[in-house]
Amino acid sequence: MEKAKVYFCKEITPQNVVRIYKKLGKQLTGKVAIKVHSGEEGNQNYLRPTFIKPMVEYVNGTIVECNTAYSGERNTTEKHLKTIENHGWNKFFNLDLMDEEGPDISVPVKNGKHLKEDYLGKNIKNYDSMLVLSHFKGHPMGGYGGALKQLSIGCASSEGKAWIHSAGMNKDQYTLWNNLPKQDDFLESMAEAASAVIDYFKGNIAFINVMCNMSVDCDCCAVAEDPCIKDIGILSSLDPIAIDQACIDLVKKSEDPGKKHFLERVYSRNGIHTIEKAEELGFGTRKYEIIEI
Repeated sequence: MEKAKVYFCKEITPQNVVRIYKKLGKQLTGKVAIKVHSGEEGNQNYLRPTFIKPMVEYVNGTIVECNTAYSGERNTTEKHLKTIENHGWNKFFNLDLMDEEGPDISVPVKNGKHLKEDYLGKNIKNYDSMLVLSHFKGHPMGGYGGALKQLSIGCASSEGKAWIHSAGMNKDQYTLWNNLPKQDDFLESMAEAASAVIDYFKGNIAFINVMCNMSVDCDCCAVAEDPCIKDIGILSSLDPIAIDQACIDLVKKSEDPGKKHFLERVYSRNGIHTIEKAEELGFGTRKYEIIEI
């Protein structure tokens, strides 16, 4: 497979998010879903609505989210909508909680070892294309969170999230945590679920990762560590595997001593395995050319 193109900009501004998207030369057509992380109540690190506002307006997109599968302020529609309001998302944008009402839709997972199907919020059917706008950071279970996590856990309904976390054994968020699978099975399930969303949009998809406020904890954590490494920049690509690999490599190359703590989180969870499995599934490559703008 040829090297994927990954565009990189050091200066993190709302305008540069738009600028780096334009470099892709990809026109997302029809009704555009913009997948973001709305942020758990109490989290201090998530991307704010005002930061992504120019990007949303540029593609005339709709912010999309799904309910979670862990206790907190986003695991039911009622609580999640209140958190969304508290965080100011609906002040600026049309927002679609895709699994606000069931039933979920099931999409096939090709060549899945653990998952044969992925469960998405049914409202995803209303969109022709998707911009996956990810805050790159650590994650307590996956090691890191980027484009692949947004595709898999992010686009999955609450039951779909449980399905992925359990490696295809359980769709009940309330009993899920009593019997978790082997770590690599979970990581491989994330890659498999990501592949299903890629197949669903049939190439009408693009990716932006923002490397700022990089804590070892995810935006899903109500009590998260403060960032441990200085901001690095914004990346864009049409390849979700390449963009995540490039982010990991930029952390490795950083001269910030905080990278040791960040990478310890990634490696202790074997987070790179999600990228390895995704490449094995064939919907992208870890080989890339980085183009600084």
